Amino acid sequence: MGYSHGMAWDTARTRQRLLDAAVEEFAEHGPEGARVARVATRAGINKERIYQYFGSKEKLFVAVLESELEKVAAAVPLTAEQALDLGDYAGRIFDYHREHPHFVRLLAWEGLLCQDRVAAECERTDHYAEKIATVAAAQRGGALTDTVGAGELMHAVIALTASWFTLPQLARMLLAPAGQGAPEDRREALVTLVRRLTSA
Repeated sequence: MGYSHGMAWDTARTRQRLLDAAVEEFAEHGPEGARVARVATRAGINKERIYQYFGSKEKLFVAVLESELEKVAAAVPLTAEQALDLGDYAGRIFDYHREHPHFVRLLAWEGLLCQDRVAAECERTDHYAEKIATVAAAQRGGALTDTVGAGELMHAVIALTASWFTLPQLARMLLAPAGQGAPEDRREALVTLVRRLTSA
């Protein structure tokens, strides 16, 4: 009995080690440039094990994205109360990206290379649908602007926040005359801007 539990635990731990190694590899090289052999080396696990666990490099990329999405959803939830201040929500997402730059890089790679075959699209659409419903409720309650739909509002918040990390060269050029600006200043500007854009 104890043996089978040990096996299950070992499988979960091995799977997580592979996912952690794969996050680094995919964030660095993208889904096409990533190499399963390098993931195996990073994880200290035989390459064949990766195919046993995930089936293919594409499925490994899907598993990595799903795992990273679960992490950001758990770390930065959007409750009904938090939806009343999307500026604060944007600030918390900004903090998450600063601490975990892999996630936004994975999304950027996916956007460039995989438009037609997005990983776990149905599940992720459902996940975003919950956020949209929360924003729509805040719009109905009068806390957020209803000049655009809840989906457009959510997209604007995500895009404004992510662009600090996916287009850093633009930030550097646009803000160069006034100095680079500390991340805290950028965060404050983002929060202010999102509040102005989204409040009723």
